[in-house]
Amino acid sequence: MRFLIWLNLFVFLCFGCKSVPSETYALQEDEFVIAFGSCNRQDEKNVLWDDVLLHQPAVWIWGGDNIYSDTADYREMRKDYEEQRYQDGYKQITETMDVIGTWDDHDYGLNDGGAEWAMKENAQELFLNFMNVPKNDPRRRREGVYHSKTYHTEQGSIKVILLDTRYFRSPLTKNLGEDGKRFMPNPQGIGTILGEKQWQWLEKELNNSTATFNIIMSSVQVLSNKHGFETWGNFPSEVEKLFSLIKSSQAQRVILLSGDRHISEFSEINIPDLGYPLIDFTSSGLTHTYEAYSGEENPYRIGQVITQKSFGVLRLNMKNHHVKMQMIGDGNNILNELEQGY
Repeated sequence: MRFLIWLNLFVFLCFGCKSVPSETYALQEDEFVIAFGSCNRQDEKNVLWDDVLLHQPAVWIWGGDNIYSDTADYREMRKDYEEQRYQDGYKQITETMDVIGTWDDHDYGLNDGGAEWAMKENAQELFLNFMNVPKNDPRRRREGVYHSKTYHTEQGSIKVILLDTRYFRSPLTKNLGEDGKRFMPNPQGIGTILGEKQWQWLEKELNNSTATFNIIMSSVQVLSNKHGFETWGNFPSEVEKLFSLIKSSQAQRVILLSGDRHISEFSEINIPDLGYPLIDFTSSGLTHTYEAYSGEENPYRIGQVITQKSFGVLRLNMKNHHVKMQMIGDGNNILNELEQGY
């Protein structure tokens, strides 16, 4: 009889209450806070970790170049990752927030590298080890480090989509001019950034998303396309494909994040019939920046370019669908910010 009483109580508790996801994240005054950054040398002191902690983000996103290890030596890259893992301040990051991310060229192992890199399988294993990815995770059994994760709150959910812009990327077209630019756009329709399988995966991720916000992390910039370095703009047909997918999927409130450039800036484009401006928030770098920066063309830029060391913060208001985006420097200084309602 006692067993039946406890059984009935268990059933009541399980089914008589509102269903809540097994992992529901708390909000800060209706806000879900994400911090992210890129371009981080493991052999240089990162003075920003204490500032990241002050914002109490639920998530830290590595945006690429999480270490600098341009090498084909497996043991050398493993050593570089271990140096970063035990760097002062970073241990607190891993203990107080969820850490996810993607890679770029210098933790891929080859500067400006793409599909041609012979060490990419080994580099993927080391990256996944650093990110503490479980052995049974799908990323352990497939090519590329692309991944998504959805964070649930009582007022809605946030889907973070992490793209791999390295493993499948086609060759770039070198610029032979004298304007100082390294690359120029490929002919229309030539080459890929994501590769066929990743594109199929991304289409499903966006088409099936019911999230309140959809955050897409690309290691390289999506919108800024005139600087002559690595950018989605080197593959014009891929940019068109991405914009078309974002619009046709009807995924809500898509925001782009990027790194790579050693500068931080906001870029924005209005895609017909999307219903809101598409913003590319570039945050770079964490330990070193483009100190010699003297200006470059970006037809989509909003506001000023930041060349100080910084990281990015997104404060996603789940109640009124408002986003505050901030570039934070040492001493918790707000270097630039942008607000957007949806």
